[in-house]
Amino acid sequence: MSLSPEESARYARHIVLKDIGGIGQQKIRAARVLVVGAGGLGSPVIAALAAAGVGHLTLVDPDSVSLSNLQRQLLYGEADVGRRKTEAAAGRLRALDHTLEIQIHEGRLTPGDLARMVRGADVVLDCTDNFPTRFAINAACVAARRPLVVGAAIRDQGQVFLVDPRVADAPCYACLYPEAGESAERCEDAGVYGPLVGVIGSLQAQMALQLLLGQSPAPGVLHSFDAAAWRWHQARAQRDPACSI
Repeated sequence: MSLSPEESARYARHIVLKDIGGIGQQKIRAARVLVVGAGGLGSPVIAALAAAGVGHLTLVDPDSVSLSNLQRQLLYGEADVGRRKTEAAAGRLRALDHTLEIQIHEGRLTPGDLARMVRGADVVLDCTDNFPTRFAINAACVAARRPLVVGAAIRDQGQVFLVDPRVADAPCYACLYPEAGESAERCEDAGVYGPLVGVIGSLQAQMALQLLLGQSPAPGVLHSFDAAAWRWHQARAQRDPACSI
């Protein structure tokens, strides 16, 4: 798939990068990406991937926009309050680029829905906020051998983790965190800095683009950001031989 003159002009700053070029931009344009969660993390992920030229995006979120979302979910405005997030996000993306192919799923995912969507994606991004959904996405990606970029942000702490089942002996998300149920904190209770979700979501999008270009960083490394202290920390997770996934 060659780039049109309009696409060459739009993505000129990518094309001049030696790590992307015209061939790389064509790969990005031909890619199919699944984003589960269109909230604090999903908003910057969706916007960055669409602007970067990902040709087909599938967006999944069961929620509607609320006033409290606007503190950090910059994809939405006051006029979107009460609208489905996926519908509002799709409208913003089509205004950015009318050629994008956008598929939305507004309800909660059944296991069959999730398995089908993961199989149809080149890369999956987990932008959710609860462990049961994260574990379900992780299991579906491992089963389908699809790379998964997981992001998390709460209070002033953020994390990014890459699961890549195509890499021998790489750990999955369940190796990193044993089943935690619903006991984990949520930002409704603990709070979260608005800019922090933008930082983590942007890094998720960066990692997704590198995966599409075949330049991804090593999987199984937990990248943690302490925004209060302005410190990054990396820790390598090990594959758990007893992991059920």
